[in-house]
Amino acid sequence: MRDQGGAVVRVFIGVDPHKLSVTIEVDDKNEAVLATGRFGTDNAGYRAMLKRVAPWPDRTWAVEGSNGAGRPLAQRLLADGEQVLDVPAKLSARARLFDTGHNRKTDAHDAHSVAVVAVRTPGLRVLSYDAELEALRMLVDRRDELSRTRVQTVNRLHRLLAELIPGTAKKEISTGQAKAMLASVRPRDLVGKTRRRLAAELLAELVVVEKKIKELRKELKAMVQARGSTLMDLPGVGPVIAARVLADVGDVARFADRNRFASWTGTAPIEASSGEIVRHRLSRAGNRRMNHMTHIAAATQIRHDTEGRAYYLRKIAAGKTRREAMRCLKRRISDALYRQLVADARAAGIVSAEADVEAGPGGHSGASLLSSAAGSHPHTGTSDQPLPGPAPTTLPATTPARKRTSAKALETAS
Repeated sequence: MRDQGGAVVRVFIGVDPHKLSVTIEVDDKNEAVLATGRFGTDNAGYRAMLKRVAPWPDRTWAVEGSNGAGRPLAQRLLADGEQVLDVPAKLSARARLFDTGHNRKTDAHDAHSVAVVAVRTPGLRVLSYDAELEALRMLVDRRDELSRTRVQTVNRLHRLLAELIPGTAKKEISTGQAKAMLASVRPRDLVGKTRRRLAAELLAELVVVEKKIKELRKELKAMVQARGSTLMDLPGVGPVIAARVLADVGDVARFADRNRFASWTGTAPIEASSGEIVRHRLSRAGNRRMNHMTHIAAATQIRHDTEGRAYYLRKIAAGKTRREAMRCLKRRISDALYRQLVADARAAGIVSAEADVEAGPGGHSGASLLSSAAGSHPHTGTSDQPLPGPAPTTLPATTPARKRTSAKALETAS
């Protein structure tokens, strides 16, 4: 579709996604509504949606929550060659509040607010389709599901074994130990026989799950190495952690620096200062899966003779608690992960070594890939916190109070 001057009209399509339906609104650069619609997420609904927006070839899709409910649709659009932007839910909520004066949600209002954010915000993250990363994400998600299934199966098996053999419960048990324990008991009553049969079934399920986990680990390791990633060179970072980092980060250029990356991983403290009291508190924001990965890497370094363990012990010797020292180590690991991701991107030729492109306010595509991390190990000289130091005080310097001299002291002195 062309305007009165004959130029092709560029439009933004705001998408409010759900599992079974999507609501869209087509806006031009002046925020004029050109079309609306509600479509199903099946093949027929998807084709009808594309047919509805076909008059505007110069179109950009704006999907709210492209890593959540909107991920299937976003990946589908990317696979078909469409340009897709990621709109954070917080931005669309603010636009809806300012536009309507209230925050009542409807699918039409949501689609409109998403489209408005896309029109007004030039720094939104542009999504890209990477088949290898998508496959890597699915495999690492599957591995996490199997890991949770294994924990549940072990707990159930542990309970039955504790009932079969009282007084021999162990904190941790392997499949070999469970087999030996089952072979040593032959109950004669109905309850005991049923309990042993269920334990044998759980043990068989546990063997199958552990075999699948091992196979997935090998597959993840091969895929990480095939991408040329050097994340596994870091102490405490194995194939599972490396795969999760690659799948969730995607394009490292969307982070302006290591501080933005640490904020995303939830390892950057939040300033909670008041007046002349400067303090920081733990951040509960960010990607919690990435925070969990950095925690596993930190725990692994502490258990072994690594430079991360030496750094952790130095922090404890300096007066920090174990939790505070662990948080400091996790921040160092976050910096090291960012440095390795940047190095891999430059080695792959994604970004030239001389590139020094600044990021927008959101730290999205076009971010600078320069990191101030000094080395590959987490103890290297980086800041304890990404936040700037406290602002210089504007209060006048306090004058120490003069000591009042008694009359008797004056008489003595004279």
